[in-house]
Amino acid sequence: MSGAKKAGPDQTKWRTQTRAVRGGQVRSNFDETSEALFLTSGYAYLSAEEAEATFKGESNHYQYSRFGNPTVSMFENRLAALEGAEACRSTSTGMSAVFFALLALLKAGDRIVAARQLFGSCHYIVTDLLPKYGVHSELVDGGDLAQWEKALSKPTQAVLFESPSNPMLDIVDIRAVCDLAHKAGAKVVLDNAFATPILQRPLEWGADVVVHSATKYIDGQGRTLGGAVLGSREYIIDKLQPIIRNTGPSLSPFNAWVLVKGLETLGLRVERHCANATKVADALAAHKAVGRVLYPGRKDHPQHALAMKQMPNGSGGVVTFDLKGGKDAAFKALNRLTLVDISNNLGDAKSLVTHPATTTHMRIGAEERAKLGITDGTVRISVGLEDVEDIIADLTQALNG
Repeated sequence: MSGAKKAGPDQTKWRTQTRAVRGGQVRSNFDETSEALFLTSGYAYLSAEEAEATFKGESNHYQYSRFGNPTVSMFENRLAALEGAEACRSTSTGMSAVFFALLALLKAGDRIVAARQLFGSCHYIVTDLLPKYGVHSELVDGGDLAQWEKALSKPTQAVLFESPSNPMLDIVDIRAVCDLAHKAGAKVVLDNAFATPILQRPLEWGADVVVHSATKYIDGQGRTLGGAVLGSREYIIDKLQPIIRNTGPSLSPFNAWVLVKGLETLGLRVERHCANATKVADALAAHKAVGRVLYPGRKDHPQHALAMKQMPNGSGGVVTFDLKGGKDAAFKALNRLTLVDISNNLGDAKSLVTHPATTTHMRIGAEERAKLGITDGTVRISVGLEDVEDIIADLTQALNG
C-alpha cells in the first residue's frame, strides 16, 4: 500500500542533467521509479458531470489520447524543462513538427523567409507546399546577414532556419536574425535537432519557437519517430494546440515513453558524439582523398567563431566532407564500409553515412544543391558511439580503396 505523497521538489532549481532525468515526471498510485507507459486511447469519467467539465475545459481530466496522454505529457514537460520553454506539444514526426509550427503562424497572404540551408523536406514545405495555399516564400543564404536584412525589410510573419544546418553544417547568427525578424513582425522558428538542448537553447538567443525531430538524438538509438514544438504558453496553447488536436498528428504513448527514457541519457550521449566527431573530422581532414571537411568545432569551419559562441559546449555529432573524386569516389567509399552503415538517418548510437545529393537532398535539384554547396562528392556522417578508433579505421580503409 502506498503512503501519503511527499511534497515535490522545486524543479526550477535543477541543473540540466537533473532535468533530463527527472523533469516532468509524474508517478501513478503504484509509485513506480520508471515512468509509466499509458497505452490507452480513451479515459473513463466518474460522472457525466465530470465528462461535461472536461469537454468544456473546466477540468484537467484526460479526454482522449489524440488530445493528451500522461506519458506524452511527461515527455513534453521534460523537453520543455531542457529547452527552457514555457510549453511543448509533441507530434508524430519531426517533419510534422516543422509543418504545424509554421501552420500555426501563417495564413493565405502571409509571408515566410527561410534560410535555403534546409533539410530537403523542409525545403519542400517552404518552396512548394505553403505557396500552394497562398503563403509567399523567400529563401536567403542563412549566413549572409545582408540578405536577411533585405528580405526582412518588409512585413513578414514567419522565419525558419536550422543551425547547424543539414547537411552542410552552416551556422546562422541566431541573435542577429531574430532581431531583424522581430522588427519585421515575424516569429522565428528554429530547428534545433542537430544541436539538441544540450548544446544550444535557441529561446535564450531570441528564437520564438523551437522544433525538434526527436527521432534523431533525443531517441538516439534509431527506435522511434517523434517530433516536438516548443515556445511560449500563448503560442503553444492558443495557436498550435487547436490545430494539432483537430488534425491528429499525435505522438504514440509508446514512442513518448521511449523518448522520455532517451532524454535521461541525452547529455551523456551528446558528449560522446561530440568527442568522437571531433576526432573523425580531424582524421578525414588529413586524408588525401578528402578535399574539404566541415565541422563547426574545427578552426577551418567558415563560421567557427560564431559556432563556438552559440554552442560553447560542443559542436555536435555530424561531420560533412567532400571527396575529390566526386560521386564515383563517394559511392566506392560507402560501398567499402564494413562498420559504418549507409543510412539517411542520423543521431543514432551507430555511425551512419549518406550521400546527400542522391538521398536527402535529391529532389531539390542540382541548381539548388549547388547554392547549398552540396556536390556529387559530398558525404555526411553521423558519428556514433562506437570506439572512435574503430570508426576512423573503417573510414580510412574505405577511402584508401
